[in-house]
Amino acid sequence: MPADAPGEPPRSSRAGRDLRAAIAVGLVLGAAIIFSLLMLRFLFIGVVAAAVAVSTVELAGALRRGAGIRVSLPPVLVGGQLMVWLSWPFGLRGLLVAFAVTTLACLAWRFRDGVDGYVRDATASVFTTAYVPMFAAFAAMLVRPEDGAFRALCFMIGVVASDTGGYAFGVLLGRHPMAPKVSPKKSWEGFGGSMLAGVVAGALSVTLLLDGQWWQGALFGAALVCSATLGDLMESLIKRDLGIKDMGNLLPGHGGLMDRMDSLLPSAVVAWLMLFWLLPV
Repeated sequence: MPADAPGEPPRSSRAGRDLRAAIAVGLVLGAAIIFSLLMLRFLFIGVVAAAVAVSTVELAGALRRGAGIRVSLPPVLVGGQLMVWLSWPFGLRGLLVAFAVTTLACLAWRFRDGVDGYVRDATASVFTTAYVPMFAAFAAMLVRPEDGAFRALCFMIGVVASDTGGYAFGVLLGRHPMAPKVSPKKSWEGFGGSMLAGVVAGALSVTLLLDGQWWQGALFGAALVCSATLGDLMESLIKRDLGIKDMGNLLPGHGGLMDRMDSLLPSAVVAWLMLFWLLPV
């Protein structure tokens, strides 16, 4: 590909983004996550908590810009941090209690703005609480066991492999749209690439990092591909409903952080469930 002419904006790939910026940002984020896991796995909780805070603000802003929906941001932000941090020592019990308290706080906080739009805004607040911090807390719970750093690495490797395989196959071979009304660029060929890359990555990571069986890793990888794909489609639906292109503009080549969290959030739940079932502590 020829170099960009002086003064011209960076060329985007066939997938519609600045590929060089996207790769650079992805490498930096990946390095930060790997460093936190390998140096001291408690640091990963802080990475998750920070990502939850930024993504919550982005999603709340998108809802307000696109549809005039007012998320009760203070209780969602505070409650989201409680959900992440309490899930570390107390597991599912801490997560559930924090979610229930946050929901009550959201319902009460919205009193101050009166009757008009109460159900709409309160529902959006609870949705935001469940979609971002509650799902993300499952990623934090992955690192609770002694081998938790490797469990979290398997989760990250599986999702990244799914996204990378889907992107490569979709750009090179994509011909048949998977959901043209939701995400026109997502193709069945791309999904096939995601499945191939995800299964291989799952089999290798689970066997090498967790001493599991290859078939357990393959099943784990396939489940992550399905959840990552659904997560991507779900966020596409939200953005189309709101009439926006990106949740934010924090990350060059990616949009907002929430635009990178779309496949990770539901996959965190699936990864925790699958590893708890396949390789119980």
